[in-house]
Amino acid sequence: MDSRYLPRIADAKLALALQAMGAVLIEGPKWCGKTSTAQHIAKSVLYMQDPDTFEENMLKAKTKPSLLLEGKTPRLLDEWQVAPVLWNAVRFTVDKRQETGQFILTGSVVPVRTDDMHSGTGRISKMKMRAMSLYESGESSGEISLRDIFEGKTDMFGKSKVTLEQIAFILTRGGWPAAVKERNEALALKKAFDYYEAVVNEDISRVDNVEKNPDRVRSLMRSLSRNISSEASTTTILKDLLANDESLSQVTIDQYINALKMLFVIDDLPAWSPSLRSKTAIRTTAKRHFSDPSIAAAALGANSKRLFDDFCTFGLLFEALCIRDLRIYADSLNANVYHYRDAKGIEVDAIIQNSDGRWGAVEVKMGAGDIKMAAENLTKFKANIDTGKIQEPSFLLVLTATETAFQMDDGVWVVPLGCLKN
Repeated sequence: MDSRYLPRIADAKLALALQAMGAVLIEGPKWCGKTSTAQHIAKSVLYMQDPDTFEENMLKAKTKPSLLLEGKTPRLLDEWQVAPVLWNAVRFTVDKRQETGQFILTGSVVPVRTDDMHSGTGRISKMKMRAMSLYESGESSGEISLRDIFEGKTDMFGKSKVTLEQIAFILTRGGWPAAVKERNEALALKKAFDYYEAVVNEDISRVDNVEKNPDRVRSLMRSLSRNISSEASTTTILKDLLANDESLSQVTIDQYINALKMLFVIDDLPAWSPSLRSKTAIRTTAKRHFSDPSIAAAALGANSKRLFDDFCTFGLLFEALCIRDLRIYADSLNANVYHYRDAKGIEVDAIIQNSDGRWGAVEVKMGAGDIKMAAENLTKFKANIDTGKIQEPSFLLVLTATETAFQMDDGVWVVPLGCLKN
């Protein structure tokens, strides 16, 4: 076991899921730490992609897959999708043993479903992992808890030690555990860039065994990066790409985007649809996001210096960083993150909705000069919600790259990302 293992927020969720279910499936992009997190609790491990045992494992999978399930529990089946038959084998074994905490399955690719693949409902719990948040990487002080804000706690204060220069570095480095643990900054940045290169040159073609043009993949990912934190449609993306590749079609773009989704590289933010007092139409288009903002930075060839030279792009990537962390924190609270925009132009960067119906609204602003405007926008948004059909928000919050966390006189929270935790 890696002595340098950094505790993850997902640790507690995995432990709870194993107590409740026979098996747990951990999904997420490669390099995000799924295997390390699973290894931390597993009592035995099967590495399906181990070159020394690959042929033997595949032969067992074809002839008697139950042989691969033998071992102390919980047993980790790493990259199980290499042999999709393992899904039904795990489901059957869980039914047969009638015990919880039997298996952990990890996968960085969504497998193609076969006609005989059972749903796993009631036997296999699913959880998603992302790259590391600032709190997990030790860069956020964690003085302000999202849980505490949800529960109405007041008189909380905090100070972020993360400077704007450090935010720029974190954006380009990403939350990949290998990069986070790398003390040499140049090597940390290279690890993040290598992730992007692997997606472009290898992973996107392997995911569905359909060869894809690396130049087209680069162009697509650059376009998605230029449109990060926006509601750009695939039609808009296609128009952007046609200038350099007239032979591209909508079908090709859709295939490439679907492959990136299967790799958990694309992680779009869905729209929220509340009940409004007015009859204003609500926009339902998802916002463009990657699983980690460093993917966009790599696609754009952006280092820390370039971000300071292009503050507009810096702001969009900072929003993407905030959304990534909010999703990680919200997931541990059984909550989901959305965005909101209506036809009258009222927009909220993030809506965090708990499974029990409680919700809060978040605006993302890097600088202190925009805090007052963001708070006014949140108040205006709140006034338009029909609280006869949905409860009032538990909180309104402006998430920033500033230094001090506090609650304003109007109740709106101002919290630096470098102070926040789940």
